[in-house]
Amino acid sequence: MKKQGGKKLEKIIVILGPTATGKSDLAVELAQKFTGEIISADSRQVYRGLDIGSGKITKREMKGVRHYLLDIIDPQDKRADRYTVEQFKKDGEKAIAEIISRGKLPIICGGTGFYINALVFNELFPAVEPNKKLRERLEKKSVAILMKELGKLDPRRAKNIDPYNKIRIIRAIEIARALGYVPKMNPSPGAKKSSKYNVVWIGLKADRETLSKRIHTRLIKRMRGNKMVREIAGLHKKGVSWERLFAFGLEYRYVSLYLQKKLSREKMLTELEQKIVDFSKRQMTWFKANKKIRWFDLNDKQKTKNFVKKFLN
Repeated sequence: MKKQGGKKLEKIIVILGPTATGKSDLAVELAQKFTGEIISADSRQVYRGLDIGSGKITKREMKGVRHYLLDIIDPQDKRADRYTVEQFKKDGEKAIAEIISRGKLPIICGGTGFYINALVFNELFPAVEPNKKLRERLEKKSVAILMKELGKLDPRRAKNIDPYNKIRIIRAIEIARALGYVPKMNPSPGAKKSSKYNVVWIGLKADRETLSKRIHTRLIKRMRGNKMVREIAGLHKKGVSWERLFAFGLEYRYVSLYLQKKLSREKMLTELEQKIVDFSKRQMTWFKANKKIRWFDLNDKQKTKNFVKKFLN
């Protein structure tokens, strides 16, 4: 039994891994078997309407298991850019406390390693309020110029931020400028950290060829009947700007370029698939730094369940 300061630590499960490894399905099965509820750790699934492109679990796929931190903010809301990792940590901690209070097992599931580390570990974040005047000035600059500025202020953050996500780049500059130094409390993947929970880390993996095939199959399925294209066109019609869609990355970035006739359908699909594969590699690079993760092949569900059962007993 793990304790901290003489206090028993509550048990939680974390399920992570690269995209297209079936994390959500496993989380539901574990929740059903061990009376759990699921907290989504995905930076895009917090937004309403970002469903097909983000791979958001459907009501049917939930099979009655309660999920948290899905569909909590509108992407066209001007306040949407304030949903930061700091806010995710607050909302996630609240969800964990609620799940535990009802005698259920919290299961954190997702592929956004930055969010998972922020929630699980005792990380502190800079309390920097939005600077409206600074944001208005930075908004007028190109992402290339903004990246150069961030590189001077915070070289470490500049290396791991999405170089096309203007909103996140501006927020990073805002924090660095307000503090006057490079904050060292960012949840880097490999640093030694403590947690106020007793955590079991489960990673789902597949060999490169298998994962690439799964990514391809999933992309074709999402595009069938133009489902994903209609979703993204609908978001724009509701007021989500092309710039905002571009900032959401991957599917939203490339389909929005296609809808603006900046890419042919064939080129959009080819480039998007390659970018998703590249993204999966970056995810694994992040996760491999955490030596506490117990990795399972995505088809070894029974081994995974036995491992969790042993942890809970």
